[in-house]
Amino acid sequence: MNNIRLNTLSLNTSGRVVKLNCTGPVKRRLLDLGIVNGTKITPVLKSPSGDPTAFFIRGSTIALRKEDAELIEVSEINDF
Repeated sequence: MNNIRLNTLSLNTSGRVVKLNCTGPVKRRLLDLGIVNGTKITPVLKSPSGDPTAFFIRGSTIALRKEDAELIEVSEINDF
């Protein structure tokens, strides 16, 4: 399956983190939020303006701006 950017994942569709395409403080912040390889992440809500988006990850809900979500590669997973 092809990897996609987190910001393109449809609402309520889960993905598994494959790669972070950033370095420095941005990468550190994402890692501190628990966004590490293999972690399941699901977009659950978009703000009325479309940015930021709320994501469910590791039992918590976090908000990420589009510019940060674009840096995260995920593989879509099916929870059937």
